[in-house]
Amino acid sequence: MSKIIAVANQKGGVGKTTTVVNLGASLAAAERQTLIVDFDPQSNATSGLGQRGNHTGRSVYRVLGGHLPLEEAILQTELPFLKLLPAERDLTGAEIELIQVEGRESVLKAMLDPIRNTYDYILIDTPPSLGLLTLNGLVASDSVLVPLQCEYYALEGVTELLSTLDRVRSSLNPNIEIEGVVLTMYDDRTNLSRMVMEEIRKFFGDKVYEAVIPRNVKLGEAPSYGKPAILYDIRSKGAEAYLALAREVMHK
Repeated sequence: MSKIIAVANQKGGVGKTTTVVNLGASLAAAERQTLIVDFDPQSNATSGLGQRGNHTGRSVYRVLGGHLPLEEAILQTELPFLKLLPAERDLTGAEIELIQVEGRESVLKAMLDPIRNTYDYILIDTPPSLGLLTLNGLVASDSVLVPLQCEYYALEGVTELLSTLDRVRSSLNPNIEIEGVVLTMYDDRTNLSRMVMEEIRKFFGDKVYEAVIPRNVKLGEAPSYGKPAILYDIRSKGAEAYLALAREVMHK
Protein backbone atom coordinates (compact mmCIF):
# COMPACT_ATOMS: atom_id res chain seq x y z
CA MET A 1 0.00 0.00 0.00
CA SER A 2 1.33 3.45 -0.87
CA LYS A 3 2.27 5.96 1.80
CA ILE A 4 2.67 9.74 1.69
CA ILE A 5 5.04 11.13 4.32
CA ALA A 6 5.67 14.82 5.00
CA VAL A 7 9.11 15.57 6.42
CA ALA A 8 8.59 18.64 8.58
CA ASN A 9 10.21 20.81 11.21
CA GLN A 10 9.71 24.56 11.24
CA LYS A 11 13.19 24.99 12.71
CA GLY A 12 15.75 25.36 9.93
CA GLY A 13 19.09 23.56 9.77
CA VAL A 14 17.91 20.27 11.26
CA GLY A 15 18.71 18.04 8.28
CA LYS A 16 15.18 18.05 6.84
CA THR A 17 16.11 18.14 3.15
CA THR A 18 19.11 15.87 3.74
CA THR A 19 16.68 13.38 5.24
CA VAL A 20 14.20 13.66 2.35
CA VAL A 21 16.88 13.15 -0.31
CA ASN A 22 18.76 10.35 1.42
CA LEU A 23 15.77 8.48 2.80
CA GLY A 24 14.15 8.67 -0.65
CA ALA A 25 17.31 7.40 -2.32
CA SER A 26 17.64 4.57 0.22
CA LEU A 27 14.03 3.48 -0.29
CA ALA A 28 14.64 3.53 -4.05
CA ALA A 29 17.79 1.46 -3.58
CA ALA A 30 15.53 -1.14 -1.94
CA GLU A 31 13.48 -1.10 -5.17
CA ARG A 32 10.55 0.79 -3.68
CA GLN A 33 8.96 3.15 -6.19
CA THR A 34 9.59 6.53 -4.59
CA LEU A 35 8.64 10.11 -5.46
CA ILE A 36 10.19 13.13 -3.78
CA VAL A 37 8.02 16.25 -3.88
CA ASP A 38 10.16 19.36 -3.39
CA PHE A 39 7.64 21.72 -1.78
CA ASP A 40 10.22 24.12 -0.35
CA PRO A 41 10.90 27.33 -2.31
CA GLN A 42 14.60 26.98 -1.47
CA SER A 43 14.48 23.93 -3.81
CA ASN A 44 17.40 22.24 -2.09
CA ALA A 45 16.01 18.74 -2.67
CA THR A 46 15.96 19.53 -6.39
CA SER A 47 19.60 20.63 -6.43
CA GLY A 48 20.58 17.82 -4.05
CA LEU A 49 19.42 15.36 -6.70
CA GLY A 50 21.34 17.15 -9.44
CA GLN A 51 18.25 18.59 -11.12
CA ARG A 52 18.62 22.35 -10.66
CA GLY A 53 18.59 23.94 -14.10
CA ASN A 54 17.59 20.65 -15.74
CA HIS A 55 13.85 21.18 -15.54
CA THR A 56 13.06 24.41 -17.35
CA GLY A 57 9.34 24.98 -17.08
CA ARG A 58 8.78 21.73 -15.20
CA SER A 59 8.06 22.40 -11.54
CA VAL A 60 5.52 21.86 -8.79
CA TYR A 61 4.62 25.56 -9.00
CA ARG A 62 3.52 25.24 -12.64
CA VAL A 63 1.42 22.19 -11.75
CA LEU A 64 -0.21 24.07 -8.85
CA GLY A 65 -1.05 26.92 -11.20
CA GLY A 66 -2.66 24.57 -13.72
CA HIS A 67 -0.05 25.34 -16.40
CA LEU A 68 1.36 21.81 -16.65
CA PRO A 69 0.01 18.28 -16.07
CA LEU A 70 1.59 16.62 -13.04
CA GLU A 71 2.99 13.67 -15.01
CA GLU A 72 4.90 16.03 -17.32
CA ALA A 73 6.60 17.78 -14.40
CA ILE A 74 7.99 14.63 -12.75
CA LEU A 75 11.67 13.94 -13.47
CA GLN A 76 13.62 10.69 -13.45
CA THR A 77 16.74 10.73 -11.24
CA GLU A 78 19.93 8.68 -11.42
CA LEU A 79 18.26 5.94 -9.38
CA PRO A 80 15.77 3.85 -11.41
CA PHE A 81 13.17 3.73 -8.62
CA LEU A 82 13.45 7.40 -7.61
CA LYS A 83 11.57 10.29 -9.24
CA LEU A 84 11.38 13.97 -8.37
CA LEU A 85 8.72 16.65 -8.62
CA PRO A 86 11.10 19.65 -8.64
CA ALA A 87 10.72 23.12 -7.18
CA GLU A 88 11.90 26.55 -8.23
CA ARG A 89 12.16 29.72 -6.17
CA ASP A 90 8.94 30.99 -7.74
CA LEU A 91 7.15 28.56 -5.41
CA THR A 92 7.40 31.41 -2.87
CA GLY A 93 4.56 33.09 -4.77
CA ALA A 94 2.30 30.10 -4.22
CA GLU A 95 2.03 30.90 -0.51
CA ILE A 96 0.34 34.21 -1.39
CA GLU A 97 -1.61 32.97 -4.42
CA LEU A 98 -3.14 30.03 -2.53
CA ILE A 99 -4.79 32.38 -0.04
CA GLN A 100 -7.37 33.23 -2.72
CA VAL A 101 -8.07 29.58 -3.60
CA GLU A 102 -11.08 27.73 -2.21
CA GLY A 103 -9.89 24.71 -0.24
CA ARG A 104 -6.40 26.21 -0.21
CA GLU A 105 -5.09 23.78 2.43
CA SER A 106 -5.92 20.76 0.25
CA VAL A 107 -4.49 21.77 -3.15
CA LEU A 108 -1.45 19.49 -2.86
CA LYS A 109 -3.60 16.58 -1.70
CA ALA A 110 -5.88 16.95 -4.73
CA MET A 111 -2.80 17.02 -6.93
CA LEU A 112 -1.17 13.89 -5.48
CA ASP A 113 -4.19 11.66 -4.82
CA PRO A 114 -4.59 10.52 -8.47
CA ILE A 115 -0.97 9.29 -8.65
CA ARG A 116 -0.38 8.03 -5.12
CA ASN A 117 -0.86 4.37 -6.01
CA THR A 118 1.85 4.65 -8.67
CA TYR A 119 4.40 4.84 -5.84
CA ASP A 120 5.22 2.92 -2.70
CA TYR A 121 6.39 6.11 -0.98
CA ILE A 122 5.89 9.80 -1.65
CA LEU A 123 8.10 12.06 0.48
CA ILE A 124 7.24 15.76 0.75
CA ASP A 125 10.00 18.21 1.60
CA THR A 126 8.20 21.07 3.38
CA PRO A 127 9.53 24.59 4.10
CA PRO A 128 11.09 25.41 7.50
CA SER A 129 7.93 27.21 8.63
CA LEU A 130 4.32 26.44 9.52
CA GLY A 131 2.80 28.42 6.66
CA LEU A 132 0.35 27.42 3.95
CA LEU A 133 2.83 25.27 1.99
CA THR A 134 3.69 23.18 5.05
CA LEU A 135 -0.02 22.95 5.91
CA ASN A 136 -0.67 21.59 2.41
CA GLY A 137 2.07 19.01 2.97
CA LEU A 138 0.47 17.87 6.23
CA VAL A 139 -3.04 17.68 4.76
CA ALA A 140 -1.78 15.64 1.80
CA SER A 141 0.11 13.13 3.96
CA ASP A 142 -0.65 9.96 5.88
CA SER A 143 2.05 10.77 8.41
CA VAL A 144 4.81 13.21 9.32
CA LEU A 145 8.46 12.38 9.91
CA VAL A 146 10.25 14.86 12.18
CA PRO A 147 14.03 15.33 11.98
CA LEU A 148 15.54 16.67 15.22
CA GLN A 149 19.18 17.66 15.52
CA CYS A 150 21.14 16.56 18.58
CA GLU A 151 21.76 20.09 19.81
CA TYR A 152 20.69 22.15 22.81
CA TYR A 153 17.56 23.69 21.27
CA ALA A 154 16.38 20.50 19.60
CA LEU A 155 12.95 20.42 21.24
CA GLU A 156 12.38 24.15 20.83
CA GLY A 157 9.41 24.65 18.57
CA VAL A 158 8.39 21.00 18.51
CA THR A 159 5.42 21.81 20.73
CA GLU A 160 4.22 24.25 18.06
CA LEU A 161 4.54 21.58 15.36
CA LEU A 162 2.61 19.09 17.50
CA SER A 163 -0.11 21.71 18.11
CA THR A 164 -0.37 22.29 14.36
CA LEU A 165 -0.69 18.54 13.85
CA ASP A 166 -3.52 18.44 16.37
CA ARG A 167 -5.32 21.24 14.52
CA VAL A 168 -4.84 19.49 11.17
CA ARG A 169 -6.14 16.26 12.72
CA SER A 170 -9.23 17.94 14.15
CA SER A 171 -10.35 19.63 10.94
CA LEU A 172 -8.48 18.77 7.74
CA ASN A 173 -6.79 15.36 7.99
CA PRO A 174 -8.09 13.24 10.88
CA ASN A 175 -5.87 10.25 10.10
CA ILE A 176 -2.44 11.90 10.07
CA GLU A 177 -0.02 10.47 12.61
CA ILE A 178 3.63 10.85 13.55
CA GLU A 179 5.57 8.46 11.34
CA GLY A 180 8.61 8.84 13.53
CA VAL A 181 11.34 11.10 14.84
CA VAL A 182 14.85 10.81 13.44
CA LEU A 183 17.86 12.15 15.33
CA THR A 184 20.27 14.03 13.09
CA MET A 185 23.74 15.59 13.41
CA TYR A 186 24.67 13.19 16.22
CA ASP A 187 28.25 13.44 17.49
CA ASP A 188 29.12 10.53 19.76
CA ARG A 189 32.20 12.39 21.03
CA THR A 190 30.12 14.91 22.96
CA ASN A 191 28.11 14.56 26.15
CA LEU A 192 25.61 17.08 24.77
CA SER A 193 24.60 14.84 21.87
CA ARG A 194 24.08 11.92 24.23
CA MET A 195 22.05 14.03 26.67
CA VAL A 196 19.85 15.45 23.93
CA MET A 197 19.27 11.96 22.51
CA GLU A 198 18.13 10.75 25.94
CA GLU A 199 15.74 13.71 26.32
CA ILE A 200 14.21 13.18 22.87
CA ARG A 201 13.76 9.45 23.50
CA LYS A 202 12.03 10.25 26.82
CA PHE A 203 9.75 12.79 25.13
CA PHE A 204 8.74 10.74 22.07
CA GLY A 205 9.24 7.17 23.33
CA ASP A 206 9.08 4.47 20.68
CA LYS A 207 8.39 7.02 17.94
CA VAL A 208 12.15 7.68 17.81
CA TYR A 209 13.95 5.57 15.22
CA GLU A 210 16.87 3.40 16.29
CA ALA A 211 18.83 4.67 13.29
CA VAL A 212 20.68 7.87 14.21
CA ILE A 213 22.15 10.17 11.57
CA PRO A 214 25.70 11.23 12.47
CA ARG A 215 27.58 14.41 11.70
CA ASN A 216 29.34 13.27 8.56
CA VAL A 217 31.55 15.06 6.04
CA LYS A 218 30.29 12.97 3.11
CA LEU A 219 26.67 13.87 3.90
CA GLY A 220 27.66 17.52 3.77
CA GLU A 221 29.61 17.17 0.52
CA ALA A 222 27.12 15.05 -1.45
CA PRO A 223 24.59 17.86 -2.26
CA SER A 224 27.29 19.96 -3.93
CA TYR A 225 27.73 17.09 -6.38
CA GLY A 226 23.97 16.74 -6.87
CA LYS A 227 23.95 13.23 -5.43
CA PRO A 228 22.44 11.42 -2.45
CA ALA A 229 25.03 9.91 -0.11
CA ILE A 230 24.58 6.36 -1.40
CA LEU A 231 25.71 7.49 -4.87
CA TYR A 232 28.46 9.76 -3.54
CA ASP A 233 30.01 7.35 -1.02
CA ILE A 234 27.91 4.34 -0.09
CA ARG A 235 30.46 3.28 2.55
CA SER A 236 30.20 6.55 4.47
CA LYS A 237 28.59 6.54 7.90
CA GLY A 238 25.93 8.94 6.67
CA ALA A 239 24.90 6.66 3.79
CA GLU A 240 24.81 3.63 6.08
CA ALA A 241 22.66 5.51 8.62
CA TYR A 242 20.06 6.46 6.01
CA LEU A 243 19.97 2.91 4.65
CA ALA A 244 19.27 1.76 8.21
CA LEU A 245 16.53 4.40 8.56
CA ALA A 246 14.93 3.24 5.30
CA ARG A 247 14.85 -0.34 6.61
CA GLU A 248 13.01 0.84 9.72
CA VAL A 249 10.52 2.88 7.70
CA MET A 250 9.80 -0.11 5.46
CA HIS A 251 9.48 -2.56 8.34
CA LYS A 252 6.93 -0.35 10.15
